[in-house]
Amino acid sequence: MAHRITVLGGGMVGGFIARELARDGRYEVTLADRDADALARSAARAPLRTTVADLSDAAVVRSLAADTDLVVGAVPGFLGYNALAAALDAGRDVVDISFFPEDPYGLDEKARAKGLVAVVDCGVMPGLGGMLGVHMARRLANARSLLIMVGGLPVERRWPTEYKAPFSPIDVIEEYTRPARYRQDGRIVTKPALSEPELVDLPGVGTLESFNTDGLRTLLTTLDLRDMREKTLRWPGHIEKMRMLRDLGFFSETPVKTARGEVRPLDVTAHLLFKEWKLEPGIPELTVMRVEVEGERDGRATTLRCDLLDRTDPVTGDSSMARTTGWPAVIAAQLYFEGKLSSWKGVIPAEKLAENDAVFAAMKDRLAAFGVALNFSAIG
Repeated sequence: MAHRITVLGGGMVGGFIARELARDGRYEVTLADRDADALARSAARAPLRTTVADLSDAAVVRSLAADTDLVVGAVPGFLGYNALAAALDAGRDVVDISFFPEDPYGLDEKARAKGLVAVVDCGVMPGLGGMLGVHMARRLANARSLLIMVGGLPVERRWPTEYKAPFSPIDVIEEYTRPARYRQDGRIVTKPALSEPELVDLPGVGTLESFNTDGLRTLLTTLDLRDMREKTLRWPGHIEKMRMLRDLGFFSETPVKTARGEVRPLDVTAHLLFKEWKLEPGIPELTVMRVEVEGERDGRATTLRCDLLDRTDPVTGDSSMARTTGWPAVIAAQLYFEGKLSSWKGVIPAEKLAENDAVFAAMKDRLAAFGVALNFSAIG
């Protein structure tokens, strides 16, 4: 009998994950979402089942989870924590990419008490970037610093924002408002989002701007390096426009009074930006990431680097962000059913998988087989 997988969330990334798991041939996949049209689009492309469901309802999630062998969480971040908790309440192991704002370790005791594993933040970043950081740090003596830079961008820059969002605008705006935590000289420091912009030149892309975001998350506790920072990449000029909107209050969650009642500025902004940022089918985009770890090798100062550059699949039309975010979760689900994750229990941030060389090698090799190339180099 085939293993059963239920994917919660049928958006661009969740739909991709469900389709690829269904095409694997070893699993019976059910995709759940409230959007019947999104479900139909995925069902037309892969042999999967669909169910229209309100994933904000914990009872609904528990019911869906109870009827499967593994849950893959791919809901928007604001729904992620409660959806994960409900799946664990149903007694099911989980692979999750939802990047919710809450501390995932808040569910660790629940998972351990039930003998379950929840692999969280298993996307591109957080997720793959952290795996690469851990992998490279393990190959250096006296590793001391980590820098992760990542961004998903439209290939063609267009006024006014020069950006397209491959996922929910609310989750993108969260990157522009959530304070960024990083480690400096061994201490955790908090800076505003969008702070400390820098220009960086990356192969195959050109000049981008980077800014502080809160993507390190559990790396602040799972990786003991003196200096660690995560930054988001955009086309130059985007930061200043987002700062203006933020500082004028367009991202505020505090309701304001209008002639027709109270409204949250964030809701209006997200509604307007959804049309501007929507990544329509056929719009080429790319995902770019650079991970660097500094330390020593053979007594010499050395920087290990990994570059990733992925583009919209020209055959399937799948976006690079769906591919690079979705494949780590697909592979983690495969490894789960192959018994390669059985030694872990509780909440396991994705970067912890890189502590097992065989698991990391499988992740790297399968990404390559799926067309996501990781280019490693050493300086010094």
